[in-house]
Amino acid sequence: MIQFLLNNTPISYQMERPDLTVLDYLREYRYLRGTKEGCASGDCGACTAVLVEQGEHGLEYRNFNSCITFLGSLHGKQLITVEHLKDNDRLHPVQQAMVDQHGSQCGFCTPGFVMSLFSLYKTSQTGQITNHEENIREYLSGNLCRCTGYFPIVRAAEQSLADPGPDQFNNASREVSDILAKIDDLSESEPTNFHAPTGVRELARLRNDRPNARLLAGGTDLALEVTQQHRDLHEIIYLGRVQELRAFNRTETRIEIGAMVTLDRLDIELGDDFPELRALLKRFGSRQIRNLGTVGGNIANASPIADITPVLIAMNATCVLESFEGQREIPLENYFHGYRQTEIRDNEFIRCVNIPVPANNMHLKICKISKRLDDDISAVCLAALINVEDGKTIHIRMAFGGMAAIPKRAIHCEKTLLDQPLEPRVIEQAKAALDRDFQPISDVRASATYRMDVAKNLLDRICLELSGNSPVTRIDQL
Repeated sequence: MIQFLLNNTPISYQMERPDLTVLDYLREYRYLRGTKEGCASGDCGACTAVLVEQGEHGLEYRNFNSCITFLGSLHGKQLITVEHLKDNDRLHPVQQAMVDQHGSQCGFCTPGFVMSLFSLYKTSQTGQITNHEENIREYLSGNLCRCTGYFPIVRAAEQSLADPGPDQFNNASREVSDILAKIDDLSESEPTNFHAPTGVRELARLRNDRPNARLLAGGTDLALEVTQQHRDLHEIIYLGRVQELRAFNRTETRIEIGAMVTLDRLDIELGDDFPELRALLKRFGSRQIRNLGTVGGNIANASPIADITPVLIAMNATCVLESFEGQREIPLENYFHGYRQTEIRDNEFIRCVNIPVPANNMHLKICKISKRLDDDISAVCLAALINVEDGKTIHIRMAFGGMAAIPKRAIHCEKTLLDQPLEPRVIEQAKAALDRDFQPISDVRASATYRMDVAKNLLDRICLELSGNSPVTRIDQL
C-alpha cells in the first residue's frame, strides 16, 4: 500500500500493477485529464506535473514527466496537477500570465507548460532564481509547442516572475509537511510486487531474495520498456527511499556520490567546481529528466552513449557494488564488459561512486556532439582530465561515449600525448592513435566515419583550448 497526497487529497493505493505510470493513474483511474499524453517517452513535456517533497530548507517543487514515472515512486510525496492550481475562482499567477500574454492556441501542450512555469514560480520564491532569462529557458526546455510559438510563453514566464508572491500552496505548506512526515514506510506485511526499502540492509535482503525484480531509480530509462516496448514489469524494487543511496559526501581527497543522487543535485553539488560538467548537465535531457534521473541509473543501464559515464571514467572514478554478503569496489572503467553487459551480479546493486578530488592544476574538458543542442542523446561524447605544464602533458585520462559498445578510455591516444609537448605534430599522432582505440559503428545517429572524424576534431578542440591562446570553439561562447 502506497500513500501520497494527490493535490490535497490523501491517497492510499494498493499496488496491483508495479509498472503503472503516474500519467495512466491520473487519466484512467482518477479522471484528471488535464495532464496530457504526447510522446510517452519524456520528450515533449505535455504530461508534466509537479512533485513536492521535504527538502533541507522546506518543501521543494520539481517538475517531472508523469508518463515515465511509476506511481509507486510517489510514496511519501505530494503530486500537484494542473487541476489544482486554481484558487477557488482565481487563476494561479502563472495561469493568468499565460492568458494575459496569449500563450496558448490549441491548448494541448499548455498544461505541461503551466506546470513547468509553476515549478519555476515556486523555486523563485526561495531566492534560487538569479537569472530570469537563463532559468526560463532551462525550465521550459523540456516542453514542446507546435502552434503558439515560444515568445508569448516566455513573456508569460517573465510576467509571473516579476512578483512571485505567496499563493495557496505557501499557506498550506506546514499542513502538507506534517502530512508527509506522518506517512509510514511502505508496509511489506501484505503480498506485493512493489517494494520500497528504506535502508541498504533491507535493500540487500530484497535483492538477494528477489534477483529477478527490476531495480527502479529515477525510471527515466526503465519506464520506456513499458511505454515504448509494451513490456510488463512484474516486480520492482524502488530505491528512492534508501537514504544511504542519496548521500553526497566530500573530503579533501574524495567525492562520494550516492547512486540515487539526481543529475540536478549533481549540478548543484559539483557545477561550481567543474563548469564543463555543469554545461554538460544542462544539456542532459530536460529539467524534468534531471529532476528524476540518477547517477547510478546512468551507470547501471550501461548505455554506450550515456553522458555521465565517460566523465566519471576520465576522473578515475570507482564504483561500490553492495550485496547481502558485503561490498566490493572496482574501477568504473572495469564495470562495463560489452554492450549492456556489466560486472554487477544478480544479488548486487550500485551503492555509490567515488571520485578522487583532482589537483588544482587539472583541467576537466567535456565535449558533447548531438543533433540538437538541448535535450538530445550524444552521437559522440569526449571527457578528458588533463594537466599541461610548460606546454607538456604530464597527466591525461580520456574517455569517449558513442565510439564503442561501452564507454571506453582512449588508451593509445593517452600514451601518445603523455610526456609530450602539446604541439601539432604530437596532436596529429594522437588523432591517428584513435584509430587503434576505436572501431565505431554506423547507426541512426551517426555513421562510423562521422564518429571518428568528430572524435579527432574534438581532440583538436581541447588541445586548442589548453594552448592558452584559444579561439572561440563552442557555440555557448558566442
